Amino acid sequence: MLIKREVYPSLSEEMNIKGVSVLLGARQVGKTFLLEQLYKRAKLLGLKAVYYNLELPEDLRLFNRSDAQIYNFLSSAGDVVFIDEFHYLKNASKIFKMLFDGKKKVKIYASGSSSLKIHKHLKESMAGRRWVTGLMPLSYDEFLQKFGKDGYSKDAFSEYIVYGGLPGLLEMKNNNAKMRLLNEILGTYIQKDIKSLIKEENIRAFNSLLYLIAENQGSLISENSLSREIGLSAATVNKHISILENTYVCYPIYSYAKKLGNELKKSKKVYFYDLGIRNILLKDFTPYPKREDKGIVAETFVFLQLLSLLKPNMEIRFWRNKAGKEIDFIILKDRKPFLLEVKASLSSKEIPRVFHDFIKHYPETIGGMVVSGEYECEDIIKDKRITFSTFDKFINVLKKKL
Repeated sequence: MLIKREVYPSLSEEMNIKGVSVLLGARQVGKTFLLEQLYKRAKLLGLKAVYYNLELPEDLRLFNRSDAQIYNFLSSAGDVVFIDEFHYLKNASKIFKMLFDGKKKVKIYASGSSSLKIHKHLKESMAGRRWVTGLMPLSYDEFLQKFGKDGYSKDAFSEYIVYGGLPGLLEMKNNNAKMRLLNEILGTYIQKDIKSLIKEENIRAFNSLLYLIAENQGSLISENSLSREIGLSAATVNKHISILENTYVCYPIYSYAKKLGNELKKSKKVYFYDLGIRNILLKDFTPYPKREDKGIVAETFVFLQLLSLLKPNMEIRFWRNKAGKEIDFIILKDRKPFLLEVKASLSSKEIPRVFHDFIKHYPETIGGMVVSGEYECEDIIKDKRITFSTFDKFINVLKKKL
């Protein structure tokens, strides 16, 4: 099934820009598929294009040379060079820099996921020479392409909530097969990506940390509390969470605190990049209408769609003060807050009381939204427009507002 990915047009436009376009993301999010689509486009444009997958021994063998030899090899290989799983290439950032600074213009597309070290080197040595795109699992709009033009339905929503948006599941009709694939993806992540990044004796504790984060997704995370539960220091827990973030498996968000002393300035929440991966960790594939954690999966669904909305002048926070008042998400655009609250079910179109409290203290707020399964309307408080929208429509409504 050919799914049109939302990042494809911008990646395609980069074909005429000298430098390295780097595609990063967790396992099985579709990096190879995108790279192959870009390779086909380069061919259609009449460009000399070559493709290497460094997980294939015969391709990796071609790169078993000195840096200078690899540079000469790639600079004469084609106009556009595609390198899948580029983290297997030693001194990749140095070689890419040589290609960028060389006389012959060579466009490089490279994809990878697991090497924190090489990502750091790219950032340090390739400043101004590389364009990084983070690839997520399918957004809900992308996922709905599976169902045709009138794709939205309660069944489609429930399937996305329960099994997630990893592209490999799209063609599977058997739910047991979906669960097995999710389990394999999780196991491969632990065995391949994580084993190279943490000490062997910490693998079991790392697994326990994954489970606890999944169980407490959307709640405030205390590294001290987690460290006591899994038997590691708070510093090690912090390091492990950083690994999860840098391998695109989890996304932490931090509290919004601009001027009020009673807000929780150092607290954070953590969300998994895919609901299917969270559910395989918890061994819970209960259909959405019957889930006990309906609220948090709905909140996570909204968060994952928000990630696809972010631009360089935007970020996502949450708000909670010591009195316990909380707003699920604060979307900052040019440092001005937009409020977003998620309700698995909503009995009335009443604006949340906490919105009034927040706007009173932060009059620069540009508006707000309540996302639920019930209402589509608008209201105004203190000259701020508050929109009520449904799970299937909120992201497109939000794009127009932000």
